Amino acid sequence: MNAELEKAHDHVRRIVEKSGTSFGLGMKILPEDGRRAMYGVYAFCREIDDIADEPGTEQAKRDGLDKWRKEVERLYQGQPEDLTMVALLPAVEAYDLPKQEFIELIDGMVMDVDLDFGRAERLDHSGLHLYCRRVAGAVGMLSIRIFGEPDATQFALAMGDALQLTNILRDIGEDADEGRIYLPIDMIRAEGITATDPKEIVRDPRLTAVCDRIAEEADARFRDAEEQSRRHDRRKLKPALVMGSIYRGYLDKLLARGFADPTATVKMSKAAKATRALRAMMG
Repeated sequence: MNAELEKAHDHVRRIVEKSGTSFGLGMKILPEDGRRAMYGVYAFCREIDDIADEPGTEQAKRDGLDKWRKEVERLYQGQPEDLTMVALLPAVEAYDLPKQEFIELIDGMVMDVDLDFGRAERLDHSGLHLYCRRVAGAVGMLSIRIFGEPDATQFALAMGDALQLTNILRDIGEDADEGRIYLPIDMIRAEGITATDPKEIVRDPRLTAVCDRIAEEADARFRDAEEQSRRHDRRKLKPALVMGSIYRGYLDKLLARGFADPTATVKMSKAAKATRALRAMMG
């Protein structure tokens, strides 16, 4: 391995370790080449997500995301410049990773910017599922190739929906504080909620019904993912099943808590995550 590639692999590994992501548990069980590939995918997601989430002007965010579009093009021309993309080059070649899925991820971040700066209506129900497809489904579609089960597309999309919907339900309060709400605006309005400020929306008791329905959708997508996994080699899908188990635990906690106060914090200890991960690996 040349010095530049070694430096790139160290770069993406540090991004994963610094993030403390729960996804690290699933990635650690992969063989070295697969783990390095997933670290590259995660680092790419982290870097574009930071552009959308961190303070900055609308133009700066759009320019930053456009820079990553150009980086994707350079990656697929075999001439990456950014360290994250240098780390991804062997994975693109070894696992035939589709360029369009990286573009989908960037488009998902553009949706975040559009929401932040009023360049689009808040997400309706179909928009929410497009968002899930872009920011989570795309990761799944890349991951199944790295896992060695590229035909498991329906599993990848179901799991992506389940994870993202759970994440949205878990982070309602945090997102509202940042001026965002990902719950479908058409469902919110159907409950008679007319507020436009996310902080006001999340305090309205009528929002409980919307949260309940999204939780039902997340539960259904977890069940879809489980069913789809049994049509493929589950041993290869174990990293995703580990993550699914952890996030299923979050959804169970949310359902047990209920959505009378959707901003209430739900946490899971490292020990609880490790236990769920172990059960998924042995299942």
